[in-house]
Amino acid sequence: MAAFLGLVAFFWPFVVAPGRLGTRYAPPLIFGVLLVLVLCVVISEISEGGIDSKALAMLGVLSAVNAALRPLGAGTAGIETVFFVLVLAGRVYGPGFGFTLGCTSLFASALITGGVGPWMPYQMFGCAFVGMLAGLLPRATGRREVLMLAVYGSLSGYLFGFLLNLSFWPFSVDPNSSIAYLPGLPFTEQWQRYLAFDVATSLGWDTGRAVTNFVCVVLAGPAVLTTFRRAARRARFRAPVRFVAGKGTAGQGDGHDRG
Repeated sequence: MAAFLGLVAFFWPFVVAPGRLGTRYAPPLIFGVLLVLVLCVVISEISEGGIDSKALAMLGVLSAVNAALRPLGAGTAGIETVFFVLVLAGRVYGPGFGFTLGCTSLFASALITGGVGPWMPYQMFGCAFVGMLAGLLPRATGRREVLMLAVYGSLSGYLFGFLLNLSFWPFSVDPNSSIAYLPGLPFTEQWQRYLAFDVATSLGWDTGRAVTNFVCVVLAGPAVLTTFRRAARRARFRAPVRFVAGKGTAGQGDGHDRG
């Protein structure tokens, strides 16, 4: 439900015309519903055994780390230092954890840096998708895994920019422009306009973010993955309960076991 709400929040320009709900009331409404859904995600993960008290502690620690890392890049020339932790944590701890970490990291960062505004719920959703999709990547090990995560981190840099541009595209361009949003146009033409808008306005910034993600994952990925997995083993994240019946077990007890 949280992911579905995020898709609706981003892609509504292709299905409905902008109005008061889309300009003034949507961001706070989306933010309020998002917080409720994130809480539901956490409760769901707890009930299924994916998140326990130790995992919640890890969530808090990584959220604080990301909130501290984000000002180091501050988006200058597209350089963002927050995404590689989302990618690696989502990979190790799973999509639910990655989704929640994306939301809490951006929320904490916005409070620290004063970045609270109508853009914040969209940024939270964008990072949530980055962390969630990292947890859904196929299995791999060793250098193949690091390379896969680096490539995904690079692509996620473009994905984040692509999604965030959707949040303000309908309101930021002169309607007479060839890349502006025009209500009522067919989906294909509207899509072409948005692609042109995305390339013209943020391709350079997104490329900087993609390169930063790739380099950070390649350089820090092996060590961070090892650290996260060691912490997961010690905290016994998602430790399965297994019942193993050994051969001859019935004959190794006392006299009562032998019938």
